[in-house]
Amino acid sequence: MEWISWLMGPLAVWLVFINLLAFALFGVDKRRAKRHSWRIRETSLLLTAVLGGSLGALLGMLVFRHKTRHGKFMIGVPVLLAIHVAIWLWLRFILP
Repeated sequence: MEWISWLMGPLAVWLVFINLLAFALFGVDKRRAKRHSWRIRETSLLLTAVLGGSLGALLGMLVFRHKTRHGKFMIGVPVLLAIHVAIWLWLRFILP
């Protein structure tokens, strides 16, 4: 299963990028909320989490204390993180 080794490099780059993006989006949205300015859509915030940025989204929620009263974020993002970790473990250790 050499394709898994090949996949891990680009996947790692993607995960770093999408997690940094998710973290930044939560920070920007929190700042905009305080300023009563144009906001980032909740679907966009959740989409970054779905696409692999669940850790960045969760850290953004906790660091910026943003979206912590919304059930779909407080339940959904940790569930996505658990799913992403399970997929990574499966790709890394079980599948080969």
